Amino acid sequence: MFPRKILPKEFYQRDPEVVAKELLGKRLVRRLEKNLMEGIIVESEAYYGLDDPASRAYGGVKNYNRLMWREAGRAFIYNVHKYWMFNIVAHELKQIGAVLIRAIEPTKGIEVMKRNRPVKREFDLTNGPGKLTTALKIDKSLNGIPVTSPESEIVITNGKMEFEIESSHRIGVNKDLDRKLRFFIRGNKFVSR
Repeated sequence: MFPRKILPKEFYQRDPEVVAKELLGKRLVRRLEKNLMEGIIVESEAYYGLDDPASRAYGGVKNYNRLMWREAGRAFIYNVHKYWMFNIVAHELKQIGAVLIRAIEPTKGIEVMKRNRPVKREFDLTNGPGKLTTALKIDKSLNGIPVTSPESEIVITNGKMEFEIESSHRIGVNKDLDRKLRFFIRGNKFVSR
């Protein structure tokens, strides 16, 4: 079904910063009924646990954030200002963390994405976390699904391309760690503004 190798659970069983960087250039593939949508991950952010003031895990376990403590390689989806945020649980053993997928460069199923999120300029289609989830029809119903299974509606597959990584502090957070944990492909027009 998928043309490239799906990243295994072990890929996500590492430090969220490492996972966030290494997800750049990989392919996010969304199966929706008979349609297949795909894009290159061009922007991501790493989030940690209880000591990370920008993390959903900050302040302890709650009903909506329990997945951050659980098995790596699962979708973690929550709502911010009426938009769904698509994260993948990523952390070392007995740790807490996730990676937010902030933007993709669409490569397949673009017409389906445009039906889901009509835009005039293609680079506005998925250049932000809420835009991405709207275009790919990702919502709370997919929370907790493994992104490592070929049966899944969302998977991440290998991708090969040359690029340079830039970093910055995370976007839209009130408090942040003293580290740059947002990563993006330099010069890619699909990176959020």
